[in-house]
Amino acid sequence: MESDSGSVYKDTRSGGPAVSSLRPRKRLTIRRLLKPHAFSLGLGFLAVLGEAIANLLQPWPLKIVLDEVFRSNAAKTGPPQFVHHFLWADKLSMVKFACLAVIVIALLDAVSTYAEKYLTTRVGQWVTYDLRRTLYAHIQRLSLAFHDQKRTGDLISRVISDVDDIQSFINSGLLSSFINVITLVGMVCVMLWINWRFTLIALSIAPVLFIVVYTYTRRIKNATRKVRKKESEVVSVVEEVLSSIRVVKAFARERYEQVRLEEASLEEVESALRARSLKARLMPLVDLIVAVGTCLVLWFGARLTLSGALSVGSMVLFVQYLSKMYKPMQELSKMTDTYSKAAVGYERIQEILQTDNQVRDLKGAKLVKNIKGKIEFENVSFSYSPDQPIIKDMTFCIEPGQVAAVVGPTGVGKTTIISLVSRFYDPVCGAVKIDGTDIRRFKQQSLRQHLSYVLQENVLFHGPLWQNIAYGKPEAARSEIVRAAELANAMEFIEKLPQGFDTVVGERGMTLSGGQRQRIAIARAIIRNTPILLLDEPTSGLDSASEKLVFEALDRLMVGKTTIVVAHRLSTIRRANVIYVVDEGTIVEQGNHRELLKNHGLYAQLYNLQFKGGSAA
Repeated sequence: MESDSGSVYKDTRSGGPAVSSLRPRKRLTIRRLLKPHAFSLGLGFLAVLGEAIANLLQPWPLKIVLDEVFRSNAAKTGPPQFVHHFLWADKLSMVKFACLAVIVIALLDAVSTYAEKYLTTRVGQWVTYDLRRTLYAHIQRLSLAFHDQKRTGDLISRVISDVDDIQSFINSGLLSSFINVITLVGMVCVMLWINWRFTLIALSIAPVLFIVVYTYTRRIKNATRKVRKKESEVVSVVEEVLSSIRVVKAFARERYEQVRLEEASLEEVESALRARSLKARLMPLVDLIVAVGTCLVLWFGARLTLSGALSVGSMVLFVQYLSKMYKPMQELSKMTDTYSKAAVGYERIQEILQTDNQVRDLKGAKLVKNIKGKIEFENVSFSYSPDQPIIKDMTFCIEPGQVAAVVGPTGVGKTTIISLVSRFYDPVCGAVKIDGTDIRRFKQQSLRQHLSYVLQENVLFHGPLWQNIAYGKPEAARSEIVRAAELANAMEFIEKLPQGFDTVVGERGMTLSGGQRQRIAIARAIIRNTPILLLDEPTSGLDSASEKLVFEALDRLMVGKTTIVVAHRLSTIRRANVIYVVDEGTIVEQGNHRELLKNHGLYAQLYNLQFKGGSAA
């Protein structure tokens, strides 16, 4: 299970509702995965029985011809005497019956094999769908504390590669293993019935074969686990670099990133070669042991046949059964690779599914309805780890419709305040309230439906512009989308695009400028029309022209909404109703722009640094 050592620190001193911690979820067992597909698996199992019966019957027509048609002088072991009177009267009838039996057995084997392959593929595909959907949904539900620590590439590898490995095992190994086991048991029973002493000789190598396969399976599984870990690291490097390709190019670090990938890939290759070496060693060992077993059967079988203790047909039956009996053993040994990959993938998926959400809905949590927008922090403290407090005993109140600004040096917890209001994290102690109710009493999704965001770096998704604007309200009408774009000053550039609102923006919206992306983000917030608005550095990095347009759009957006603005650029918050100055996790000053300048405190210092020589009015 995922360790909680790096999770958001929780303190039992909290006076509010009990906060959640990492606890194991109900384990997703193979039985739970396969239960919805019980009918298909039942049919598949019948098909497996058909295959096993066909495997058992295949040598018998040849035995009948050898022992009944050519009349071996040795003691016969065949069908009871009364069967002869009903099935055949002469040798030609026996040959006809044997030929017909070959066709019937072949048909049974063909139909059973097709049904088994189709049904296992069907089950494998649907289990993959269910498992990937479950895993992806769980990853999305996990709190930001989890995502802060996990590498995206590793999660991608678990959702794609590990699930695919489980599908491969279901397709090629789940029912195939049953076929091999049933065939082995059936053959052993028939061979014991024919000659138990000879059967024990034939099975004398089985314990050695089992020990070898079991030992190598464990070693291959451990090696496969290391390979999968290295593969995840390669995916993580690729994902990290491609998502930051502009930074890589800007600093001319292509060669450095190439070396990083080569080093990660080299470690993966070395791990894969070690695992492959183990797999390559297993098959020759199995073949060698099987060859020894075959020699024993030929040696003792020939002697028994020459002495008349065993018929020629029975000898042939034994040899064919032996080859068929060793083949399932060999197939089971080949399955070690598929099984090991599936087992490791299952472990890695379970590791994620067993990680519970640190921020989750409490029992009895209610829906948010008709909120006015009053926001309160009551003695709130928060830290990501016990020795790194971010916010310390913070208390303030923002009235409905007020614009509150949060300013201060870098790293003092400004953005964390917005994250706590959104309940991306829960406070260590104290309470965050909306309209007098602790937000932990609300359902998370319902709470966030009443919040809108404009962030410093707003991510757009690959798709048409109208879809990006309506991301927070997918049911919005075209007229609402156009109106939101107008209020956000986005029509100025949308009308110039080749397909207007239907223009597809590139991944993360990189085909648009920073100012254009910001105005799309404002339109996205406008269309939601929520009572609470959270702005995190909304004008950072914009040029003067873009900043002017964004300011105008923000002024329209904030009308009548409770707004929290986090800002480094103090020009963005002059008209705020109240400004909170944060330093080292506490509020050291509060008031409006003019009051804070007159105090000559931290706010005045920050303002003078940005506007030295300018007007302080």
